[in-house]
Amino acid sequence: MADDLILKKTVSLDRNVLVIKMSLTKLIRQMAAATLTIAASSVMAIEEPPYQTLLSEPPFEHRRYSGFVVAETTLEGSFDAASRTGFRRVAGYIFGDNTAQAGGSKKIAMTAPVTVEPKEGGWRLHFVMPSSENLGSLPRPNNTEVNLRRVGEHDVVAIQFSGWTTESAIEEATGRLASWAKTKQLRIVGAPQVARYNDPFTLPWRRRNEILIEVAR
Repeated sequence: MADDLILKKTVSLDRNVLVIKMSLTKLIRQMAAATLTIAASSVMAIEEPPYQTLLSEPPFEHRRYSGFVVAETTLEGSFDAASRTGFRRVAGYIFGDNTAQAGGSKKIAMTAPVTVEPKEGGWRLHFVMPSSENLGSLPRPNNTEVNLRRVGEHDVVAIQFSGWTTESAIEEATGRLASWAKTKQLRIVGAPQVARYNDPFTLPWRRRNEILIEVAR
């Protein structure tokens, strides 16, 4: 009886070890697949709006952006809630929730950054459209809360920072940027924009965030 009990416990222990090994193998495979997916996506070129650097004193820059077209939406609520809802809304447009001139829908290439700025007590979130597109070639949004707008050439001051775009991080970066602009005798004429360049899987310390503020030419 004692030998049988020992044998049963040994078999049960071996089974548990086997289950643990299988679970670890599955987890390792899932992590490897996720790593490959993220690596592959990082290799793909994501277009950013072109600009001329007028002055660079890292982490600060004075830039001149060429004109571009944005797909945008306005929202109310907190910054985080508006960012999530706005992203889904505009992403829906570029992924095919639209009507092309020739009929049907049209997918539009993803660009960076995704930008959020305060607007009339709420928020305005926009994606910059690819440089190959213009107001005449872009499809019409099916969602009436998504609009297309042409932004002309303009100057901004910028500061780059990593980590999460928390309220305190945004306030600190904005304050530093405004002070730097003042020392360079650049007159601020726009509201601070929070620009985020990375996908949700990017680790905090590898994230590229910026505050952009329009200044007078």
